[in-house]
Amino acid sequence: MAADTGTKDAKDTRPRVGPAQFVREVRQEWAKTTRPTRREWMVTTMMVFIMVAIATVFFFAVDSLLAFIVQLVLAS
Repeated sequence: MAADTGTKDAKDTRPRVGPAQFVREVRQEWAKTTRPTRREWMVTTMMVFIMVAIATVFFFAVDSLLAFIVQLVLAS
């Protein structure tokens, strides 16, 4: 049996609220978040495309090398 650590779960520390209060709290939390600028968004998107291209080339090279080795082994 697990020992009591003295911390309570989130459901134990906050009372249940109705749907309207929940939506208000979600909107308040959403207002606290920051959104990326257009430049940050573009830079991040380009980095993703570059990493996908690098991964594509890498896996193509590994696949081709393994296919070549398998052909050598099976040809003997």
